[in-house]
Amino acid sequence: MDIKLNVQGVLTDPKTETQVVLLRAEDGQEVLPIWVGAIEGGAIKFALEGILPARPMTHDLLKSMIDHLGFRVQKVIITEIKNNTYYALIYLESGGSLLSIDSRPSDAIALALRTHVPIYTTDEVLKQKAGDSLDTWLERLNPKDFGDKNV
Repeated sequence: MDIKLNVQGVLTDPKTETQVVLLRAEDGQEVLPIWVGAIEGGAIKFALEGILPARPMTHDLLKSMIDHLGFRVQKVIITEIKNNTYYALIYLESGGSLLSIDSRPSDAIALALRTHVPIYTTDEVLKQKAGDSLDTWLERLNPKDFGDKNV
């Protein structure tokens, strides 16, 4: 069963200085953190904050190409975790046909935010997430790490 996620924000991991995208299940019960690079985290922050750069970023270019080719992004799904690496699929629709494209979750999330489509994951991904290490990481956070966003 697919579980709808909402992007709650992008934080900087105080230990590693990497970006962490916080996704929360729509029912509010589960949080799925995904560590991403600085550029990817920035692209997601731009989309969340509605910032339009003077020139298109990679995800804006991708959206434009998809639109011009007559496709529509339908949804993205974070599908699995293998060796602590998350995987995702972007679903495109055109003329009644559905096509899935392998993607890094950060790119799928950035595109989903730009195209205003839902983000999903599976029960299995939520069960496999980093459990104890997630709890430890969350305990290290200060409320100021969340900025102006309610997480």
